[in-house]
Amino acid sequence: MLEVPLFRLQCGVNSYDWGKVGSDSAAAKFAAATPRDGFSIQSDKPYAELWMGTHPSNPSKDVNTGRTLLDMVEVNAALLAPAVKARYGAKLPFLFKVLSINKALSIQAHPNKKLAEQLHAKDPKNYPDDNHKPEMTIAVTDFEGLCGFRPLAEIAHFLSSVPALRELVGGGEAEAFIATVRGQGSDDSPESTTQNKRALQSAFAALMKSSPDAVSSAAKALVADAETRGADFADGGVEASSGAVLSELVTRLNKQFPDDVGLFVLFFLNYVQMSPGEAMFLKADDIHAYVSGDIIECMAASDNVVRAGFTPKFKDVQTLVDLLTYDYAPIEEQKMEPKEYPFVTLNRTAYSSGSEAILYDPPIDEFSVIRSVLRGSGSKATFDPIDGPSIIICTNGKGKISVGPTVKEIKEGWVYFVGATAELVLESEGDKDDEFITFKAFCEVEDHSNGQKL
Repeated sequence: MLEVPLFRLQCGVNSYDWGKVGSDSAAAKFAAATPRDGFSIQSDKPYAELWMGTHPSNPSKDVNTGRTLLDMVEVNAALLAPAVKARYGAKLPFLFKVLSINKALSIQAHPNKKLAEQLHAKDPKNYPDDNHKPEMTIAVTDFEGLCGFRPLAEIAHFLSSVPALRELVGGGEAEAFIATVRGQGSDDSPESTTQNKRALQSAFAALMKSSPDAVSSAAKALVADAETRGADFADGGVEASSGAVLSELVTRLNKQFPDDVGLFVLFFLNYVQMSPGEAMFLKADDIHAYVSGDIIECMAASDNVVRAGFTPKFKDVQTLVDLLTYDYAPIEEQKMEPKEYPFVTLNRTAYSSGSEAILYDPPIDEFSVIRSVLRGSGSKATFDPIDGPSIIICTNGKGKISVGPTVKEIKEGWVYFVGATAELVLESEGDKDDEFITFKAFCEVEDHSNGQKL
């Protein structure tokens, strides 16, 4: 058994077409911060994701021994904690990532647990896991994306004001949707909600099942309309997505994915912008597409994705149409409200002015994330022991990380694993105005009998 459950990780980076290129990619820079054989940043290559965890597709490794983290937790169950191992098996229940997004990711959703098992059994090549994949996104830089279905009145507005969208969905289908939405008014009864969801599914399915030729023709008309009308596009848009924003988004995304059905999907989905530190949570079966920015992402340990647009990869339109919940709400309801995390300083007094720790705690058991910012030199914070594993990445500045008598340095891009039941101490270094920023993903199994952590 390891005497001190603290060791530095070497983490792999995936290169996908949508990633930022060369050293513009935070994922690439963080990967390069921990040297390994055969890796150097290529100036013309896109780097999309840094993976931190035990997922077999790209498992992290101990820097000193080269052993995979998966192997280490399998042979040393104490690193995970008995309750975590009993619930999730001999692996981390979460997958921690850094994403660097230069062009839009696919229009996608992640299946729930039951559907994931069915898809994996039927098509393991395209659905490599039998697990669900709820996920949380925390902005590191300014971020934009599409997330969840818009309020229905907004979709009705676009079906009325964007001719190319109306044509592709079909005039009769569009009219039926608009009539249903107007007929329900402010009625939020279960019956009304059911009717609204059926109307939304019908209109969305009509769009997604359009023929390639119809999509191509409508897309050319849509882009021409956006370029010509500018701020007046879509009759000025809606409060959450102005005509100017939408026209720019349509023309930009068309350059990335010409004549793609995703250009029309954006009128059904919320357009979200987040500043650093802001976050949103996506439960299984939530439709979304990231557009640009650098983010921290944490999810259940799965790599299942059902795609249907903005991608050259395998598309499964019927599965996507069938699996979605068709919940609809303003984007504010999708964003998370993080809260202050009560870490304490070593001397049990208030930590340095301006320092903070924020907890992002989604409504699932597999993971939570803490973002800590220590300012100036010598700021210290102690995190009490938890009965579960953690992974920590530094995204800015430098400092020290310690568990018991073991003290190690940590810098931008460095990643550490912390075993269960370890008290963790972070200490900042650098000038008085420097910020030492870390993100810590962790898991504690919750005791649902009293709502407390085990």
